[in-house]
Amino acid sequence: MLRHALGKTCRFLGYTVQYGCIAHCAFEYLGGIVVCSGPSMEPTIHNSDIVFSESLSRHFYCIRKGDIVIAKSPNDPKSNICKRVIGLEGDRVCTSNPSDFLKSHSYVPKGHVWLEGDNLRNSTDSRCYGPVPYGLIRGRICLKIWPLNDFGFLRASPNGHRFLDD
Repeated sequence: MLRHALGKTCRFLGYTVQYGCIAHCAFEYLGGIVVCSGPSMEPTIHNSDIVFSESLSRHFYCIRKGDIVIAKSPNDPKSNICKRVIGLEGDRVCTSNPSDFLKSHSYVPKGHVWLEGDNLRNSTDSRCYGPVPYGLIRGRICLKIWPLNDFGFLRASPNGHRFLDD
């Protein structure tokens, strides 16, 4: 009887570890569901919107300008940020706020991206903490799931002029 109970427990633990590994690989390499918080991506993504983030793009280095990504925060590694890619390595980007009279520019260094929120007046982004290492990108948002009336692919940036090729 003890042997039977021990066998069932070991099988249960084995299946739990197996499914845990499968789930980890699915979330790490394929993608997952993300709940976005904060006003920095309005009007594209609002507080509490639910999106699908795919991870294959970051593994195959297919992130492009205009994509919205989930990345580890450079200021707080325990939290994630949701921002739009404005510049890739080697690109010249405007590093000043839109309201600044004098515009300053810099180049995105190798292995980094320049991230900004769509709500430029209420976003802590690369204009504050500088270029973000590519390795901090966790995935690319490709689909808004909730609210249902906004279900579908994400709309273009209201600040598209900030990342057009020069």
